[in-house]
Amino acid sequence: MPTPHPPRPPYPPPGGDPGESDESLAGPLRAGSDAEASRSAALLMARHWQPAQDYAVVCLALSGPLAHMVTATAFHQVLGRLALGEPAEALRPRLLVAVRDTVVNWSGTDRITAVLPGLGKPAGGRGMRAAKTLIPENRALSDRSFHALPRPEQALLWHIEVEAEPITVPAGLLGMDVESAAGALAQAREKFREGLVRAHRELAPGKECRYYNRLLDAPIRRGGAGALLPDVQEHLSACSYCRHAAEQLGHADAALGVLLAEAVLGWGARRYLDSRPGRRPGPGRTRGGSRRSGGRRRGGDRRDRPGLFTRVAPPGSRRRADDEPGPLARIQGTAWSSRTLLTGVGVASAGLLATVLAISVWPAGGDGTDPVASTSAVPGSAAGRSPNTSATAPGATALPAAGRPARLRNAAVGLCLDIKGAPKAGAGAVLAVCSPAPTQQWTYEPDGRLRSAAAAGLCLDSHADAGVVILGTCADAGDRRGDDVRYDLTAQGELLPRWDRTLALATTAGNAGADLVVKVRDGSAGQRWTTDAATASPGSLSIAGTGGPAPRRGAGLV
Repeated sequence: MPTPHPPRPPYPPPGGDPGESDESLAGPLRAGSDAEASRSAALLMARHWQPAQDYAVVCLALSGPLAHMVTATAFHQVLGRLALGEPAEALRPRLLVAVRDTVVNWSGTDRITAVLPGLGKPAGGRGMRAAKTLIPENRALSDRSFHALPRPEQALLWHIEVEAEPITVPAGLLGMDVESAAGALAQAREKFREGLVRAHRELAPGKECRYYNRLLDAPIRRGGAGALLPDVQEHLSACSYCRHAAEQLGHADAALGVLLAEAVLGWGARRYLDSRPGRRPGPGRTRGGSRRSGGRRRGGDRRDRPGLFTRVAPPGSRRRADDEPGPLARIQGTAWSSRTLLTGVGVASAGLLATVLAISVWPAGGDGTDPVASTSAVPGSAAGRSPNTSATAPGATALPAAGRPARLRNAAVGLCLDIKGAPKAGAGAVLAVCSPAPTQQWTYEPDGRLRSAAAAGLCLDSHADAGVVILGTCADAGDRRGDDVRYDLTAQGELLPRWDRTLALATTAGNAGADLVVKVRDGSAGQRWTTDAATASPGSLSIAGTGGPAPRRGAGLV
């Protein structure tokens, strides 16, 4: 099947007259004139082809003809719906969702995967098909709010906040003048936030959550001017639904583009954001690559300063500009993991901050994360804990510290992490019946590397072979492959590769000899690891963290 290869669209988008909108181009598709319909289809593809293909590459973890085929199929589906009368505004996000769904559907069809083996990559089609959900739980309210907006407002938010394009682009796609588009953009931002508040109230599981609805919104909206009340914080400590809502309300001002991408696309959202030309450093762009355009938010353009919910990069990791701590993270005397929701906006004392809750990961750098569904708050946090210690949650693990190798046991099947064959670069990582073999001894280093005790120069590499975990050279932190051999450890014992924290170290099956891969993080037991307290080498850490110090925050605990 021949596939089109249009050039990367310039700014503003091509397509006849400068004022020719997507909707006007869709008219001939509905009229039934073959010549005009073909022209319109070509112009719409020229406008939107490259972003759709970029996302196909993200979803497949593979470039080339297969990505072209997925992109062409997505266009066929979406343009077919336009021909049946569906409006053409906000075409870009619909095309991207069609790309994602095409990969999921193809990867679940044996006849297709038999002839297109590229769909079987663990970090691509196979991983997408195995995922319980592509949109994480902690983005459900944002997804609902975005799709409740009128399509023109969806288009403005998507192209400005997600694509980071100048306002002339969505104005041209909608057939609007720039001044009108700027005013509509400001309204769209406000309506999106109002939609979040409304969705939280309408979907609340009980009266108590509805009661706290406005008590969440108002202080977070004021930024540093207010603070969540102690009883609100206490409620959040026990209610994941409201924690998710508070997090999304915070990001609605501080990182709206990331929030929208994660809510609409889910899978690969961070990697798609990284692929956008408008988000790359350049003249006229703010930190993170976004352009200033289309009116200011109430209280100033808060995208131009660190967000209240911005995480602090762990010591020893490569620091990005977007990793600058928010105002609450700079308060001294309190240790925060990257799961901490800084809800105590404007709080004056570290004592009150001690009640703020631990929630989901929100990596602030463009690391391809995509967001992950958050878990319950980690109990046992208290003020006054040393910055170098962390509480161990129920079921959590403490990995073997530097110089103290131990076995890593999969929590679901009880088998241990081993090396297939001789310990050498390129050897596969597999599950095996636990034994004293040196190939089952691993050391988790302070910088996040998992080093093999059987081959001191080799570490667990999750990126060299499209998500299949193998042994690779222990790259230094400054090396371009540094994140490929580094992992963050969650309180639940998950190992998240730093090149994409939406993934987790997992097994392909529950039997001995099963390969190790990285899959979409889902919180299952098959993605949790513990050290073997009964038979680990002397001095290694136990499952409950006894027998040695808890892992340091600098070692990647999240």
